Amino acid sequence: MTVQEQTIAPTAESLSMVRLPKQLLHVPVTMLIFSAVVALLANSFWLSAATSAVALSLSVAGLAILYGQLGLVSLCQFALVGVGGWVTLRVGHAFHPPFELSLLAGGVVASVVGLAFGVPALRLRGLYLALVTLMLAGGFQIVISAWGFPDGGPGFLGRADGSGRAMLARPVIADGEVSYFLYVCAVAAIGLLIAQWHKLARPGRAWALIRKGETVAVASGVNVLIYKAWAFALSGFLAGLAGGLLAGNVGQLDGRAFGAFESLNLFALAIVGGVFNWYGAVIAGLLLRAVPALLTDLGIDGYVTIGIFGVALFHALATAPTGIAGQISALLARLNAALSRGRAR
Repeated sequence: MTVQEQTIAPTAESLSMVRLPKQLLHVPVTMLIFSAVVALLANSFWLSAATSAVALSLSVAGLAILYGQLGLVSLCQFALVGVGGWVTLRVGHAFHPPFELSLLAGGVVASVVGLAFGVPALRLRGLYLALVTLMLAGGFQIVISAWGFPDGGPGFLGRADGSGRAMLARPVIADGEVSYFLYVCAVAAIGLLIAQWHKLARPGRAWALIRKGETVAVASGVNVLIYKAWAFALSGFLAGLAGGLLAGNVGQLDGRAFGAFESLNLFALAIVGGVFNWYGAVIAGLLLRAVPALLTDLGIDGYVTIGIFGVALFHALATAPTGIAGQISALLARLNAALSRGRAR
């Protein structure tokens, strides 16, 4: 059975309302354990890196919907992270609402932009879609380099001069480093839960049919246009939330960090982490932030990560198409089978 068939088979089945909550329960429980361990053990440096990693796991979860469920290659996901961050900063500085409202505004606008970016997917697939979305990421890089991110100034762009720059205020309930990390983990758990529910419920079954073949999907009564648009909008929303959480982590964002290469890097690590398991997004986020942080801590040039990620991507494509998360799931399944045989004896 191919990787595609493995991912289609479970989602195409009719999932009962009894099984569905049990499958979703893994997400908050795992995130709770992970957040507690990191909050207790990590110092300030690693806590900041872990916060960014968990935030970016939301954008990877959006990629997992597009690539893992629909087989669509979108290379503009990091640009959508930037859109969400820009809107969160602009709304936060202009109107000073609760952080949650600024965050939701960033997610909604990024969802709309993601839907617009996904228009080519209605007619394009494969290499052509990848090239178009990469060009869109390049276009965002040019725009954000010229505009910059809002920092408390006047006007539409919200740019301040010199010492007038302001930092985005964190949520009232999460002003400290540890509390904000736990806050980000809670938001990420909700986002991952939403993404996982979509995969297991009716949208996931529709996406599985579309991936298998649009003719098959249409014959089964699936509205291909609506469900593709749904996927791009949800992916953009998750990326926008990631951008808003990143903005809250440091209080400001740098336009130089949102180049087109970052979208390529994000997509590559999504494959390495695993797009067919929900926690593959968390693994990819950790790889994206923890590995460079580790090299920096060891005094090694951060550009070495490009080579490391390249080797990891080659390994994933050649020997582990389900990614690290898929290998972990397979290992756990083998251990469970071995334990079951042992009890049977």
